[in-house]
Amino acid sequence: MAGQLGVLNALDVAKTQWYHFTAIVIAGMGFFTDAYDLFCISLVTKLLGRLYYTEPGAPKPGTLPPRVQASVTGVALCGTLAGQLFFGWLGDKLGRKRVYGLTLVLMVVCSLASGLSFGSTPKGVLATLCFFRFWLGFGIGGDYPLSATIMSEYANKKTRGAFIAAVFAMQGFGILAGGIVALIVSYAYDQKYNLPTYEQNPEASIVHSFDYVWRIILMFGSLPAALTYYWRMKMPETARYTALVAKNAKQAASDMSKVLQVELEAEEEKVQKLSQEESHRYGLFSKEFLRRHGLHLVGTTTTWFLLDIAFYSQNLFQKDIFSAIGWIPPAQKMNAIHEVYRIARAQTLIALCSTVPGYWFTVLLIDHIGRFAIQLMGFFFMTVFMFALAIPYDHWTKKANRIGFVVMYSLTFFFANFGPNATTFVVPAEIFPARLRSTCHGISAAAGKAGAIVGAFGFLYAAQSKDPTKTDAGYPTGIGIKNSLIMLGVINFFGMLFTLLVPESKGKSLEELSGENDAGADAEPEVSDRAIRV
Repeated sequence: MAGQLGVLNALDVAKTQWYHFTAIVIAGMGFFTDAYDLFCISLVTKLLGRLYYTEPGAPKPGTLPPRVQASVTGVALCGTLAGQLFFGWLGDKLGRKRVYGLTLVLMVVCSLASGLSFGSTPKGVLATLCFFRFWLGFGIGGDYPLSATIMSEYANKKTRGAFIAAVFAMQGFGILAGGIVALIVSYAYDQKYNLPTYEQNPEASIVHSFDYVWRIILMFGSLPAALTYYWRMKMPETARYTALVAKNAKQAASDMSKVLQVELEAEEEKVQKLSQEESHRYGLFSKEFLRRHGLHLVGTTTTWFLLDIAFYSQNLFQKDIFSAIGWIPPAQKMNAIHEVYRIARAQTLIALCSTVPGYWFTVLLIDHIGRFAIQLMGFFFMTVFMFALAIPYDHWTKKANRIGFVVMYSLTFFFANFGPNATTFVVPAEIFPARLRSTCHGISAAAGKAGAIVGAFGFLYAAQSKDPTKTDAGYPTGIGIKNSLIMLGVINFFGMLFTLLVPESKGKSLEELSGENDAGADAEPEVSDRAIRV
């Protein structure tokens, strides 16, 4: 093949322009909503337990039964996994733009519907909530491969990593916003009602209008997504899809001429020649794909799977960790709304001090020190801090050492986000061919969500105390938080090992990385040699 298409080269060498920032905001607001919707549920599960499962005369307020808790926290993750596979495949078949608006509509509608969950019994309300959260997750799942692929195909090669990471970094603001919204709503209700604690007066510690609190918090997530729908629909299809997959050189040149504000030639003859090359014809299940990208796909899927076991279990049971070290008082020493406030305050502090800064450290440094180094370093420090928390766990539970525990716990979040949580999202959007890029990103992301499901469901049980008198109502004894943290440390160590299969993609064009610039079937993408040497 005689070099790269002019329109793709123009994108690769383009200076950072206004359209880059527009694309980051449009794609990023989807991720803001994704994170808000996925993580805000952990803020309200204690309230749901109090509202629907408190027994009259019980010494402690009600909690969600184990299966209900697992369903409420995990069903959106199941939907996300399915959505990543489905919309990832659809994005390569129909085009990124045509599918992009559909995922956003699904997210907005189901986010609103989650807050309108109805039923005459607690079981009915929570079954409806789970139904809508599954489809909310399905829409969120589509946003992963589509946003990453669109941003990678719009970006120049010099700052591509920072742009894709910036889209993903909006997750941090989504998690932070979830905590802030819960703080504002719970504070307003707390000031209005000023109720006694459960211990002082069980019946007076909760009022019926608190049922609106969790609904308001869940529904708020639809707002930022709805505001960006118009702009998503105005974005042109990416030139790489139009030229390399749809084989429409004229449309690709026309679209990018408007975006870049330069005249670009429609190289129709060159596009036709490209379509005959073997490097532009093999499929996902071919021997050629296995030879060129098999190890890459193993690397991106395993590292994302292992990362998300640790990341989501940390996020979803952090309220239990805060309770265990005394940051959040025992449930009976708070009223229902004050419990929401205390959980939200703890999550907001963690997000503000570690989660958000970690994402933006990645944005600033990913194109300087590279994806590989950041991912390896992130897994290494996550392993170190997990073991540092777990091995002397009894030391951290003493009142004098609680601040130290929170600092160490925050550092594991910082290095997750200034590390594999960002890079596992970036790399699959760069190293696969255009016609399979969205599909392969979807497969990698779905492996991650499989890990998240293991984290959300498995550690819900595993983190229970070994003492039967200290477990949550309805749960069997587990291995305890200390042993759970040791397990997460081991998982992070394996993530570090599997990172060795992931290639470095810094500073190269997408066609170089995927092998689409190769002259024939025997050529291999340059990046493969990098993976083999490592």
